[in-house]
Amino acid sequence: MMDDHIYKLIELTGSSTTSMEDAIQNAVARSSKTIRNMRWFQVVETRGQIENGKVSHWQVILKIGFTLEE
Repeated sequence: MMDDHIYKLIELTGSSTTSMEDAIQNAVARSSKTIRNMRWFQVVETRGQIENGKVSHWQVILKIGFTLEE
C-alpha cells in the first residue's frame, strides 16, 4: 500500500556566472542545507544579464517540492 504524502512548495532563485544548470544546482545544493525531504523541482523562469554582448550571469527561478514530516 502506498503512503499518502503531503508536499510543500517553495520558490527559489538560483544564480550562476557559468550556466542555467549550474544555477539550478546551486539553488538545490544551498537549500538542501536547511530543507529536508526535497523530491522534485520545476523551472518556472530563466533570465540573465548581458554585458559586452555576452551572457554574464544566469538566474533560474524554481519551485521545489518536499514532503512534510509526520
